[in-house]
Amino acid sequence: MTETYSFQAEIQQLLDILVHSLYTEREIFLRELVSNASDALNRVQFELLTNHEVQDAEAELAIEIKADEAAGTITISDSGIGMTRDDLMNNLGTIARSGAKAFIEAARKSTNGGAASDVIGQFGVGFYSVFMVADKVRVVSRSYQKDSQAYAWESTGGATYSIEEVERETRGTDIIIYLKEDAKEFTSEWKLKDIIRKHSDYIAFPIYVGDSEEATNKQVAIWRQDSKEVSDEQYNDFYKMLTMDFEAPLHRIHMRADVPLQFYALLYIPSNAERTLFSPRKEPGLKLYARKVLIQDYCKDLLPEYLQFVQGVVDSEDLPLNVSRESVQANKVMVNLKKTVTNKVLSELKRMAQKNKADYLKIFAQFGRFLKQGVAVSPQDRDDLEPLLYFPSTHSNDPEALISLEDYVGRMVNNQTDIYYILGDDIHSASRSPHLDAFRQRGIEVLYFTDPVDAFMIMGLSEYKTHKLRSVDESDIDLSEIGELKTEETPNRDSLPEDTFEIVRQRFAELLGKRVKDVRASKSLTGSPARLVSDESGVNRQMYRINRLLDKDYDLPVKTLELNPRHPLMHNLSQLMNANASNPLINVVAEQIFETALLQDGIHPDPASMANRLTLLMEAATGSPASELDYPAAEQPLTNDKEDETAE
Repeated sequence: MTETYSFQAEIQQLLDILVHSLYTEREIFLRELVSNASDALNRVQFELLTNHEVQDAEAELAIEIKADEAAGTITISDSGIGMTRDDLMNNLGTIARSGAKAFIEAARKSTNGGAASDVIGQFGVGFYSVFMVADKVRVVSRSYQKDSQAYAWESTGGATYSIEEVERETRGTDIIIYLKEDAKEFTSEWKLKDIIRKHSDYIAFPIYVGDSEEATNKQVAIWRQDSKEVSDEQYNDFYKMLTMDFEAPLHRIHMRADVPLQFYALLYIPSNAERTLFSPRKEPGLKLYARKVLIQDYCKDLLPEYLQFVQGVVDSEDLPLNVSRESVQANKVMVNLKKTVTNKVLSELKRMAQKNKADYLKIFAQFGRFLKQGVAVSPQDRDDLEPLLYFPSTHSNDPEALISLEDYVGRMVNNQTDIYYILGDDIHSASRSPHLDAFRQRGIEVLYFTDPVDAFMIMGLSEYKTHKLRSVDESDIDLSEIGELKTEETPNRDSLPEDTFEIVRQRFAELLGKRVKDVRASKSLTGSPARLVSDESGVNRQMYRINRLLDKDYDLPVKTLELNPRHPLMHNLSQLMNANASNPLINVVAEQIFETALLQDGIHPDPASMANRLTLLMEAATGSPASELDYPAAEQPLTNDKEDETAE
């Protein structure tokens, strides 16, 4: 006898959305039904452990999928827990009202079919996704209980469903799908197998398609195995299959957790930061599984942005299927997953840095810039990231020899409390900076910050364990009580008298005008004629570097010019001014000294602009008479592009 019942109101609305919507990801119906079948098999497997009265106790735990192209049907069968009449009514006739309403609201907000895969299943409505492809669905099920009666549930996706007694010899469930005309492509066995391999390859039970005796899902979820049971070859083969990267990874992390939530993870650090043109994995993100069912192929919400170079899989027992991308951050399970996975990756990197520095530095060479970025953008993780930072320094002639901030602190000289660094485009040019003169004299180590991202990193790294990080170009650095002054190999020329130097200083100040904040004598310079120092904060001081890195417009920073009254150039300029204050060569040399200081700081906007002036100076140095030198044409005072544009 067939009995007809009405769906609850929410179900009717839900079905109406699914039946009349043209979703682009309709294949997810198969994923949902296979997942449900796997759950049914898991439940009966658990029941078999303690209950010897289970119907068909010897039946193989498996899923069978058969398509009938002529009839336009797909049948999905399992030997799982099965359902009674009440189960059919409770599971398929009603759902939690809150879940239905949430689904309906999410679906209505969607403007395209892509949202279907995000919301279906999230609210416990995965079964109903079948109506995206079906005109009618018939579910035949027999409970695991001994001598149970089989029942059939049937619906066309309208306002009602029917239930009747039927015959089914064995325990389990058959779902017969009568496909819509535009969904007949799903009768292709090739199509069905492709969907299974994509979404359900790691289901623990065999999935047979058609008459094949060989299961379609062949992959073993090695992330769920004990690490002792997995060989290096198996780990590497899985990595290659996952990423299509044929170079072995630098490192792997195999983990599992049971509290506060249960999940498994297998993570890899690639050998190279650059994604190849031939790799199909163009996006960052981990593969996210729920009970071995693929949820997201590129889930970016499991790790912070600065760890997006990590690849692998995370498989949660507690995550609902199809957690939506829109709500993932609000999902408590996802929040806990991200926190736990992130902490594990950071702790593993710290362990490597301490115990196996050589291997860690291989990772840092490829991905150090990501970690530096994290210092600036993720202040909550700064304490974990700081031990992972390594830099070259002035105490090593090998640019590949890197030290940590902790190493630096351990090598501080007497009375040193601050950590000093110099920003530059490369070590070769930075090592020749006049800012280092005073530090070398006193044996004070300076870190080279030559990675383009270092200027950005400094915005979040003002100190390390109470030690301030200070740039060597800061104007108020006093080294007089730090370290020990080394004996100079070649004595400096005597300093210009104060009144004589003042004349030189004024000439620079008048010539440079607003291009400098001030001109003054240097107390620390030895081998260089001049340097530029700044009174501004580290952030403001380096914004031009960041803007330059981002290819944005920027103004040249206005700094204080320090002149070395002991340098031969200052003595020579003083003599020229004393002999003939109107000699145009004086201004040409002064301009070149200023621009050289800019160049040494890596902030010269157009080094090529020096060419004419350098040619003029070389002509003068090689004996060309002043009358033959075109001083006005050669002298081009430096202005930034913005000022030029404004003037025009």
